[in-house]
Amino acid sequence: MVNASRNLEEIKYILATDVGSTTTKARFFKKTGSEYRYVISGEAPTTVEAPYEDVTLGVRNAVRQIEELTGRPLLDENGIATDGSEERGVDLYCTTSSAGGGLQMMVAGVVKSMTAESAERAALGAGAIVMDAIAVDDGRKDHEKVRAIRTLRPDMVLIGGGVDGGTISHVMQIAELVRSAEPKPRLGMGYKLPVIFAGNKNARKQINDSLGDVFSLTIVDNLRPTLEEENTEQARAAIHQLFMEHVMSHAPGYNKLAKWTEVSIMPTPAGEGTMMRIIAESLKTNLLGVGLGGATTNLYSIVDEKFVRTVSANLGMSYSICNVMKEAGIANIIRWLPFDMPEESVENRLANKMNRPTTIPQTLEELAIEHAVAREALRLGLEHHKTLARGLKGVMRERTMEIERFRKMEEATYIDMMKINVIVGTGGLLSHAPRRTQSFLILCDAFQVEGVTRLFQDSVFMMPHLGVLSTVHKKAAWEIFEKDCLVRLGTIISPKGQAQQGEEVLTVTLQIPDGSTYKETLRFGELKRIKLGEGKKSKAFIEVTKPFDIGLGPGNRLETEIEGGVVGVVIDVRGRPLVLPEDNAVRKTKLLEWFKALELYPESFLEKVSK
Repeated sequence: MVNASRNLEEIKYILATDVGSTTTKARFFKKTGSEYRYVISGEAPTTVEAPYEDVTLGVRNAVRQIEELTGRPLLDENGIATDGSEERGVDLYCTTSSAGGGLQMMVAGVVKSMTAESAERAALGAGAIVMDAIAVDDGRKDHEKVRAIRTLRPDMVLIGGGVDGGTISHVMQIAELVRSAEPKPRLGMGYKLPVIFAGNKNARKQINDSLGDVFSLTIVDNLRPTLEEENTEQARAAIHQLFMEHVMSHAPGYNKLAKWTEVSIMPTPAGEGTMMRIIAESLKTNLLGVGLGGATTNLYSIVDEKFVRTVSANLGMSYSICNVMKEAGIANIIRWLPFDMPEESVENRLANKMNRPTTIPQTLEELAIEHAVAREALRLGLEHHKTLARGLKGVMRERTMEIERFRKMEEATYIDMMKINVIVGTGGLLSHAPRRTQSFLILCDAFQVEGVTRLFQDSVFMMPHLGVLSTVHKKAAWEIFEKDCLVRLGTIISPKGQAQQGEEVLTVTLQIPDGSTYKETLRFGELKRIKLGEGKKSKAFIEVTKPFDIGLGPGNRLETEIEGGVVGVVIDVRGRPLVLPEDNAVRKTKLLEWFKALELYPESFLEKVSK
């Protein structure tokens, strides 16, 4: 960690990097007056694989771009020059990484829907990709579990199971499966695989006797000390520490990179998740965030201060784009296109993208196809997220001499879009959308937002950098994020309910800051954009007809303050859930109507495809 004796206020120049799976991204920040601001970026291919096998080469190349653009020397023969002065170097350097596949873990617990699920939440929250979740009741025979564990080659294993003071036989059963399988670490053969035990405290001695001589064993507090309580923080902290000590120390060049920084290297998703939590904490609100990547889709939710992250490793916009097509179905992608295109043609275009993942759309048709895929990737990602974002209540129902059986009353997810007040999007496709209205509508359509919701976007894809920076200098991270990273897209008003096309649904009255009043009544199926700029706020009076609900129950009037943005205020009375017309001609007509209302694409393109 950063030297405790250092005065953070004396830090003026900051460099942060993210060593990604394909690209290493460097961001340079500077204190100007009393506040910290983003200055410039540099990017270069990541050099984790042969023939380079040294991530510091990619870091140097990315930082060298910043040197060329600013004229400020940042590198020396030892790496990043951290003896910052007015002429050279930086005062603080930190980095995240997902190179080499990031942090890959296996988790295990006694009951799949309880302790194994808690272990999965802890691993995901720490920035890991969960390769498999083993449980006594997961439906597999013991030899199948052993084979699965043996072939995984994870970076580390997290074992939970049993409430404190309960029986230890079942968690020992899981431990014996892991011992029998003897999984080997993915990186490096000369060290013991890290195993974290976060189960019944009464089993610690037996766990140590069983696993301590075979694995590098760490014991932390129980993930589920009682059936109604979940405690993941100690397990997450242990995962981060072991990530540095074991995983990073055996990855190509990471030992060298670790010596360049006083701050622990953090998994990229953990940095992103840290920033999501800071946003929710700063705004004191429930939040749903997404990192839409080329290979994976990360979703984050903070609801009533409960934080959950999920990663859909098969949903992405380049390497995994054909998996999205497979999971969603080609028909669900085509339904978002305002023009006719044969299924085979769409499939071929997506296959080309998968084969050439770094290419970008060259035509507006290709762009619209990618936006259609993004809607489906986010929709499927949210469905997956909801399976882990749910309550913890569990009850012991019956006992036999051999095994205690737990039956959990399956609860619906606590993700209620009416209670999600803020949506945050990051990732290449969202951050680099040619028009902000495009990312705005993609997020709204995919997540089916309800009520009154604010939308934000990461403008230059640096939430991971600021997440790791926040662990040592929260003030600098928030100032940079708020002023240079966060794009306030605007607010959407979207009542929940259904009606016949053309029926009156909503009347909204806005008291604009310039003293004027805007009032309009919208009918079912309409989408309306009101241009209210960034930093501008308006008092809103929203009246809905029954059975529509804007947050206070069917037919009830809502008075609230709404905030504008680069998109403004969007009033969406297309219905929730949003159901696209089955008739092809009607569907295309409605899409064109909505896209024109938000100026989603150039008017000439929309006119062309409407013919």
